[in-house]
Amino acid sequence: MDAIDRKILVELQRDGRQTITELADKVDLTVSPAHRRLRELERTGAVRGYRAVIDPHALGLTFEALLFVVMGQEDRDTLAAFEEAVEAIPNVVLAQRLFGDPDYLLWVVAEDIAAYQQLYDDVLSGLPGVLRLTSTLVMKRVVEQRPLPA
Repeated sequence: MDAIDRKILVELQRDGRQTITELADKVDLTVSPAHRRLRELERTGAVRGYRAVIDPHALGLTFEALLFVVMGQEDRDTLAAFEEAVEAIPNVVLAQRLFGDPDYLLWVVAEDIAAYQQLYDDVLSGLPGVLRLTSTLVMKRVVEQRPLPA
């Protein structure tokens, strides 16, 4: 990946809907080389896809919590079952396995605290292998989904 590829990635993060002509102009290429480079970035997985960034409040999702998960069992099958179950929960918008304690961090969205409590009681607390769940409520987003540095 060279400097031009990095410029393409920066521009795509700013506006993934721009035309190839606009992109080419911003990275100082003609359309054909810009298009070839973009297709190669997509082919290699550097560009994994395109999507809209939606304001959760527009969907009525005004409550956010970070959920720290400590596993009681950490064998391969239990971890796989836990991760598969987490992937199936639409309210979990980010899940990361961590080194150390806790074992996982989940970013969970809900309509309000009552909806979160119901999700916690009915779904999250029953996830496979879980020893302990600890919630931290999000007060304010300071930095959110910023583009990656290129």
